[in-house]
Amino acid sequence: MNDFLQADGLFKSYTAGGQTIQVLCGLNLILPAGDILAVVGESGSGKSTLLHLLGGMDRPDQGTVRVEGTDIYRLPSAELAGFRNRKIGFVFQFHHLLPEFSALENLVVPQLIMGRNRRAAAEAAALLLQEVGLEKRARHRPAELSGGEQQRVALARALVTNPDLLLADEPTGNLDGRTAGAIEELLMEIHARRGLTILLVTHSEKLARACRRLMRLENGVLLR
Repeated sequence: MNDFLQADGLFKSYTAGGQTIQVLCGLNLILPAGDILAVVGESGSGKSTLLHLLGGMDRPDQGTVRVEGTDIYRLPSAELAGFRNRKIGFVFQFHHLLPEFSALENLVVPQLIMGRNRRAAAEAAALLLQEVGLEKRARHRPAELSGGEQQRVALARALVTNPDLLLADEPTGNLDGRTAGAIEELLMEIHARRGLTILLVTHSEKLARACRRLMRLENGVLLR
């Protein structure tokens, strides 16, 4: 497999209460194309920070992130936003769906922002909802969906740009065990079907074991 993502020497700190908290300390990572990697670690170890840096949502104090050879933090802000929107899908612990819109509309809106016409966006959204098993819930708003269904819509939304990289931050952390298991299976199916490169952080041992690789974030670096 070719290296799809490479992070070299990532440092990141925050200031809180007049103190500097060092979160990442020279972290290195190579993620081959088509790989699926789980990152585990204690709460507060910097797992979410790592995802934000790899996904171009926050900038490191030092170090580089390359996606398909592109040093993303050398891109101007507007180019970085466009690159992120085309290449990277995000799934979070909480679904962050737009409450006033239906499941279908939650998938259509980001496509309209990208410039896709409404008919094409609606057709793509319908296919994605079918892929995650929610074609019969397309007209329901988030409040009318179960927690697992909400997360399925969020996963479908992450796929609307047909990204090459999926970053998932505790995608089952807000769900009961049975529902979490169904989402875990869906993630594995999508990985196999689409050949996506996936990096996820999780507290779920079951989900972590299902991934091709597992690393632990400890003291600001990744350990095998």
